[in-house]
Amino acid sequence: MSSSTASPASAAGAAADRPAAGRDLAGQPVALTSRAPHVPADRLVAEMVPPPRFGSVRFDNYIPDPNQPSQAEAVTVLSGFAAGLGGAAESGGRKRWFRRETKPAAPAGPRGVYLDGGYGVGKTHLLASLWHATAAAPEQKAFGTFVELTNLVGALGFQQTVQTLSGHKLLCIDEFELDDPGDTVLVSTLLGKLVDAGVALAATSNTLPGKLGEGRFAAADFLREIQGLSAHFRPLRIDGEDYRHRGLPQAPAPHDDDTVKRVAHATDGASYDAFPDLLDHLSKVHPSRYGAMCDGISAVCLTGVAPVPDQSTALRLVVLADRLYDREVPVLASGRPFDELFSEEMLNGGYRKKYFRAISRLTALARDAKGLVEDSSPSGA
Repeated sequence: MSSSTASPASAAGAAADRPAAGRDLAGQPVALTSRAPHVPADRLVAEMVPPPRFGSVRFDNYIPDPNQPSQAEAVTVLSGFAAGLGGAAESGGRKRWFRRETKPAAPAGPRGVYLDGGYGVGKTHLLASLWHATAAAPEQKAFGTFVELTNLVGALGFQQTVQTLSGHKLLCIDEFELDDPGDTVLVSTLLGKLVDAGVALAATSNTLPGKLGEGRFAAADFLREIQGLSAHFRPLRIDGEDYRHRGLPQAPAPHDDDTVKRVAHATDGASYDAFPDLLDHLSKVHPSRYGAMCDGISAVCLTGVAPVPDQSTALRLVVLADRLYDREVPVLASGRPFDELFSEEMLNGGYRKKYFRAISRLTALARDAKGLVEDSSPSGA
């Protein structure tokens, strides 16, 4: 459907809803805590494409670890999956072909592929590569995180979401995780209807589809829905270490407050906030708006980073970390190191994989900020 692609006119309209970057009227850095953007529903649909960090990724530039054969195998399997979708489009009418082949009472097999593996093994790279490799116009394929998909349902309503996505050839869902029973029933029903409409599915997660929800809610009470979700996917395990830290030096230590302030004032488009104030602000802005809140920000500068006080706050911070990572926004901070953000209880609990992913991504963004410190130093070194 044409509403899924940002035309020049729609892009201009979306831009009008985005907060301006740069500096405020007093010439000071922007504060994220001053931003509470409105995100219209049509923008949520239009932006269901791979984020900027993954805009140029392809199967050809995914570098498998030679010690992890599952990574090369994943490229082969996903390339074939994309080729199969392209073949369907060439078979004389995509929707009729899919309905003829997938409507029988006993389908030949899952209509999707599910990439399972630890954080940092390149699952999102592969998922975005599949989106790019699938022979379809951008408005016939969608890419978004699980949170963004549930936010879309909230914005459009269930029936309109089904209608909007049913015209797609492929739906890619990154970071597929079920946090509560309501999401389980919602997504199970939504994906079932999309599969019936002929939409192919691809997803990434750190948890096998049959294990979703474990440790977070009474998954056994929703076993039928979870099994229904699992039936839509062929699991594909990807092993390996976190590529973001493969062969790289130790994560940079936190800076002092003066350095963070200097960089914030010297870097055009940087934001500057006290970490506790930012956490408080996140509780007042819906997570679906965190991406828009970061629009135009060239670097995030934070003072007083400290362990998050509770799980609700921690989960909101995870979403912000994902949006910053998608947009390749460096993060410079004072206070505690990022690997001390979450308590041992959190890191051993049901959301542990989310927290480890956030630590990994924030650490990578902290490395990216090194050049900003050098550029802002008095000597220019």
